Amino acid sequence: MATRLLAPARHPEHPIPSGFAALEDSLGRRKGYGPPQPGALILPAPDTYRSRFIDDRGVYDWQGELEFGFELVDRQSSGALAACIVEPILSSGGVLEPPEGYIAALAKTCAARDMQLIFDEAQTGLGRTGTLFACEQARITPDFLCLSKGLTGGFLPLSAVLTTAGVYDAFLAEYTSGKAFLHSHSYTGNALACRAAAATLGMFRDEPVLERNRVLAARLGERLAPFTDHANVAEVRQTGMIAAVELVRDKGTRAPFPAAERRGLRAYLHGLDHGVLLRPLGDVIYFMPPYVISEDEIDFMVDVAAKAIDVAVR
Repeated sequence: MATRLLAPARHPEHPIPSGFAALEDSLGRRKGYGPPQPGALILPAPDTYRSRFIDDRGVYDWQGELEFGFELVDRQSSGALAACIVEPILSSGGVLEPPEGYIAALAKTCAARDMQLIFDEAQTGLGRTGTLFACEQARITPDFLCLSKGLTGGFLPLSAVLTTAGVYDAFLAEYTSGKAFLHSHSYTGNALACRAAAATLGMFRDEPVLERNRVLAARLGERLAPFTDHANVAEVRQTGMIAAVELVRDKGTRAPFPAAERRGLRAYLHGLDHGVLLRPLGDVIYFMPPYVISEDEIDFMVDVAAKAIDVAVR
């Protein structure tokens, strides 16, 4: 019986419960809570900018990094791996986008090892990346798909887990067999939250939400593109309506600013003073605008962000 869980992680989005905290490597979220729960192993997160797996041509060797990650995992386990939990875009890890082909290769490896593939699309699901679900862009179907946030438009807390018929049937039996999945929570099926989710899904059914998002994402990308020429901008990353600008002290050496200087906070405070809420992840400024934003509002947001970055790096 497989008992261990695996996660490619560098500060993933949802490690708040102690069980999930075992699936990420943020010391800040582990410190003071004792050792993490056993049974969880971590793969190195794909990072096209800071990876140590650079080949002789200066190209990021993500295949080698993935293979090496599984070698490390195999040395720490009996080989009985139950599942791999992956966030398609590592949000609080710095909005890290995996290189093209990575997710598909990870899914293929999981299938070869008879591991369940669990996609955490709490952030990327429901149109955020340009398709209804991010897994569509990798042309894969995970065994479990976790949703929240956009499910209710962010107005009420609600989450859902989608799974395959095979998993569903594994728990479908007569009551006396004792196979039923009996876990539940006090607010499971909350009527008000479910009504909000139904309204949100109705908008996806009746309105061209994805088409509008693609137009807005193109505008956002167009406005952010000049940031790459900034002396202290290491990289601009974007997938659909998720974008990030990473700041560094030295662009040539990729040396970051000292963490104690909190350059991202400086950008946040400038934005707050000028009507834009910019969330910094360390020295990464990221953008996740609502789907109702207009192109003019995108222009305003990016203009304020540009000035905020200048202020932050002085």
